[in-house]
Amino acid sequence: MRIHGKVVVIAVCLGVFLLLYFWGGNAADDPLLKEVEEEEEEESNSSPPPPTELQRYVAAKFAKKPAAGVGERTDELLRRGREGKKTKKGGKPNAKSILARNLIKRPRAGGTMDLAVVACGNRLDETLTMVKSALLFSFKKIKLHIFSEDHLAPQFEERLNQWPRSVSSKFQYSIYPITFSVGNADEWKKLFKPCAAQRLFLPVILKDVDSLLYVDTDVLFLRPVDDIWRLLKSFNSTQLAAMAPEHEVPKIGWYSRFARHPFYGITGVNSGVMLMNLTRIRRTMFKNSMIPSSLSWEDLLHPLYQKYKNHITWGDQDLLNIIFHYNPECLFIFPCQWNYRPDHCMYGSNCKGAEEEGVSILHGNRGVYHDDKQPAFRAVYDAIHDFSFEDSLFQSLFYPIQTKFLDTVNTLCGRIPQVFLKQIERTMRNMFEDSVVLHVKPR
Repeated sequence: MRIHGKVVVIAVCLGVFLLLYFWGGNAADDPLLKEVEEEEEEESNSSPPPPTELQRYVAAKFAKKPAAGVGERTDELLRRGREGKKTKKGGKPNAKSILARNLIKRPRAGGTMDLAVVACGNRLDETLTMVKSALLFSFKKIKLHIFSEDHLAPQFEERLNQWPRSVSSKFQYSIYPITFSVGNADEWKKLFKPCAAQRLFLPVILKDVDSLLYVDTDVLFLRPVDDIWRLLKSFNSTQLAAMAPEHEVPKIGWYSRFARHPFYGITGVNSGVMLMNLTRIRRTMFKNSMIPSSLSWEDLLHPLYQKYKNHITWGDQDLLNIIFHYNPECLFIFPCQWNYRPDHCMYGSNCKGAEEEGVSILHGNRGVYHDDKQPAFRAVYDAIHDFSFEDSLFQSLFYPIQTKFLDTVNTLCGRIPQVFLKQIERTMRNMFEDSVVLHVKPR
């Protein structure tokens, strides 16, 4: 009995052992466990590269200290791009890969944009700084039309030809003499600032140009020229030019208080940034206060000047205000952030568009780029003027502007640095993200 009992115990133990052994072996071959292991392996393979690789890329392309939030945003874009890249050929893309493709395929419209400027006297450096700001951020090529005095033409050629190939490939230029098709040329030249009246004759001189953006020499672009160029598509069937109001508040506006001639709207318009459909201007007949019938643009200018020359203060800008006073249906008005001047902050902030979106185009009239009256404006000008095309945008342009604004907090314009910095920071960040994502193309 004792031997028989021992045999039974040994048999039971052996059976239990075999049972555990087979259960363990079957569990190891469980398909669900294999699937989990494969998923873990795929996740480990799809993980982004170590941060040091991204840091090296950022240091090489832009600055060693990107603005707050840029690093995190870039990590996210890189991760999305790699996930899109892992989508199998012929398979259905997931939402993340679609997002990556949308970011990568940011539209780049073809063609060129025509940009005109009139430079006389000592405006060589100021004009070149304006052109530099236009080239820094724009996507389309720019056709530059420079109207200047004879002695400045070779200086423009010399300076523009010194810019690196990476920049010169983005634009072409033509230089024209100062000419006036009607009236006394010397009288036109002295109308306001030297040669400023030349802008009135651009539709007559540039007969082969369809549309044009005219800017004063003291203008700086803080976002792509492409963005204001697209406003041409917003014109209705009668509009042929676009400008910003001279003021937002009538009680501090110059025209609403002092003008001795007709002007557009309630506060008048400022002609420092003027978008024009030259083809429509050449074809339109304009109503006026001189004769019952309408006149073409070229036939209108000289008699209009003769009638109002003793009543105008701001020269050609006053003449434009008179023209559009009688032809308001021809003018498209764009917001003040597209022509932001010291008047928008020196009496307190009165440009709501700039407060919400930031300044798009900075207009440093009154000579504020070259004196200490408005250091906030000068801070932006000096940074762009001193910037070298080979340098980092963040490190050599944006950070110097930020630093200089610390010295402007005791001024009315300097107290709202976000107005000056918001748009230029957004523009550079978009360019930075584009340059990173473009290197992560899905298959």
